[in-house]
Amino acid sequence: MHLRDASSATPDPVVPRHVAIVMDGNGRWAKRRFLPRVFGHKAGVDTLVKTVLACADRGIEHLTVFAFSSENWKRPTEEVSFLMGLVLVAVEKYLAKLASNGVRIRMIGDRGQLTDRLRQACDRAESATRDNTRITLWVAFAYGGRWDVVQACQQAMRDGIDPAQLDEATLGRYMAFGDAPDPDLLIRTGGELRISNFLLWQLAYSELVFTDCLWPDFGETDLDAAISAFAARDRRFGLVKAAPVQATGT
Repeated sequence: MHLRDASSATPDPVVPRHVAIVMDGNGRWAKRRFLPRVFGHKAGVDTLVKTVLACADRGIEHLTVFAFSSENWKRPTEEVSFLMGLVLVAVEKYLAKLASNGVRIRMIGDRGQLTDRLRQACDRAESATRDNTRITLWVAFAYGGRWDVVQACQQAMRDGIDPAQLDEATLGRYMAFGDAPDPDLLIRTGGELRISNFLLWQLAYSELVFTDCLWPDFGETDLDAAISAFAARDRRFGLVKAAPVQATGT
């Protein structure tokens, strides 16, 4: 479905606490404009910053974005190198603005695959925003849902957790962002109808919204449409709601 056609300028009063976004469509956005793919990624960063601030304005406490997946390492070397450099540029360009707007930045993913310079940039972004509380931006970079489950199990084993005592709550604390609530709402732009190895553990009961809008074109109208769609959902978490009691006459 294409949410832009059914959006409302005023968001529904029921706002998700945690929103996750698969920011898809940067390359296609650039191609439609006869531009190299890298221009789409640049535009996507600008959209991300606007979306973070829009989420904060609406009272959303956590925003998790899929910036670079475990599978993205298989892309052409030139594009991967550009994306690595884009992180450095984005930190330099936008860190002060996000910090001054109360955004706390947390990076999740396999940092062992990153260069020293990139790890330092991630550390700097986290350190500079550590005390902010308006909204937490979780940036999933070099991240994959399966990787997350495996690394959580490995950490639990290193800590000597007894297999008989390993339950969902315990393993959940070892996940890449075990101190955050699970996403209430997942938004995927770009028209694809899959989650692509993103937050496999955490999305168990998230509401899913898919839109044809390419990520660089995603705006506040699209965000409000997704929030409105979320607010209209009947979330039961596997339970059955009791039928309303019928009033009887006397």
